[in-house]
Amino acid sequence: MSFQSTPWQTVGPYYRLGLEPLYRVEIAPAAALGERIEVQGQVFDGVGVPVSDAVLEIWQADAQGIYAHPEDPRHATHDPAFAGWGRVPTDDQGRFSFTTIKPGSVAGPRGEPQAPHLMVLVFMRGLLRAASARLYFSDASSNASDPILALVPAERRDTLVAQASGTGQYRWDVHMQGERETVFFDY
Repeated sequence: MSFQSTPWQTVGPYYRLGLEPLYRVEIAPAAALGERIEVQGQVFDGVGVPVSDAVLEIWQADAQGIYAHPEDPRHATHDPAFAGWGRVPTDDQGRFSFTTIKPGSVAGPRGEPQAPHLMVLVFMRGLLRAASARLYFSDASSNASDPILALVPAERRDTLVAQASGTGQYRWDVHMQGERETVFFDY
């Protein structure tokens, strides 16, 4: 009996073909309310090689901190121009880029306000389930009091923080493993 992985036991590059029609790199259309931003970065594997076939799925609240989801108690007042999600592929150098708006604060555990953030799922070869992370913004003073970010060891929090690199521009790299591994959450 062999315990080696076979092609049907791992996600290959083939899933990307099914997702291509669903790519959305402009998460916030021009009509969406809020501060427009661009996020750029790269996805790296465990030895630092860029991942050319990853897909990032982004979920976020609108500028008022309201999700475009019927279970959000304030759903009726969310920005109708903003759907709050996108799927962003990496290129042959593992690079990605998307535009959106900076989200508002949402309620966290026990109703505590959370710092503005994006929920990010990373899909790539070799993963049977997406890796789940958060992207926070380096210029958000509320990061210091975010109840979820506070659960992450202080020396690893920077793996979840996109650095401002210009007006409305942020840089955030995803490291799937290794010394600079991005913090991933189990939900």
